[in-house]
Amino acid sequence: MKDTRDIATPSKTKEILHKHGFTFKKSLGQNFLTEPNVLRKIVATAEIDDTTNVIEVGPGIGALTEQLAKSAKEVLAFEIDDRLIPVLADTLHEYKNVKVIHQDVLKADLIKLTAENFTDNTLPLKVVANLPYYITTPIMMHFLESDLPVAEMVVMMQKEVADRISAEPGTKAYGSLSIAVQYFMEAKLAFIVPKTVFVPQPNVDSAILKLTRRSEPAVDVINEKEFFKLTKAAFQLRRKTLWNNLLHAYGKDDTTKNWLTKSLTQAAIDPKRRGETLSLSEFAALSNAMMSISK
Repeated sequence: MKDTRDIATPSKTKEILHKHGFTFKKSLGQNFLTEPNVLRKIVATAEIDDTTNVIEVGPGIGALTEQLAKSAKEVLAFEIDDRLIPVLADTLHEYKNVKVIHQDVLKADLIKLTAENFTDNTLPLKVVANLPYYITTPIMMHFLESDLPVAEMVVMMQKEVADRISAEPGTKAYGSLSIAVQYFMEAKLAFIVPKTVFVPQPNVDSAILKLTRRSEPAVDVINEKEFFKLTKAAFQLRRKTLWNNLLHAYGKDDTTKNWLTKSLTQAAIDPKRRGETLSLSEFAALSNAMMSISK
């Protein structure tokens, strides 16, 4: 008889883990969701339908994968833990529109793998995932900086990280991560997921963050690499002024000081301000001034 129960219930999760003799690896940040309603809400937030291709990272035992497969055209899931490959083959065997890639997504050739595994690469592509806490930012930036045409990302992460990514200028949470993501995407905190719906239970609550690709970057910059170098430098020493951070990053010799002074003047930015008070457009203005003024 066909088992129609959702994977993501406490009893079903326990049953699957016991069947396969699976034990959690803390080093991989494994926390499995055991509340189907939360998973369905994630799929609804991502607005997945049968005209959508989906990439998932870290499918675990397939709880979210199952809900995605019910709605999406096709799902490509990256799982690094070889112990979970036979588990996923078991739990997802009914879903013919799912392919599991046993690979570290950070080392994956995303362009090649999506071209090979999706039947129709003209369809909108979305990333939907419960990201491991310890590697959330590298995975997100890997997708954002790739040439993959990701229209949207709906990802679960530590609430504190979601707050930082979606933060506005002038707030405590605002920093270089906020700028790095918001440069490419519009960020919106969708809803909170309590720690009580995970096995094992993490120490903090999670949040679902919805990121929508901008038609073009939020600001015009002459050199993206230098723009991101500047934004990182501005937050290097959190309690210091912008001026002190810039000297720390670029050098304290007279030539550099003169160049920085001219750049700040051209961008109309007070060097006594702190990095967290500058908007994306102000950082862009300063970065462009620094690029256009010779040292």
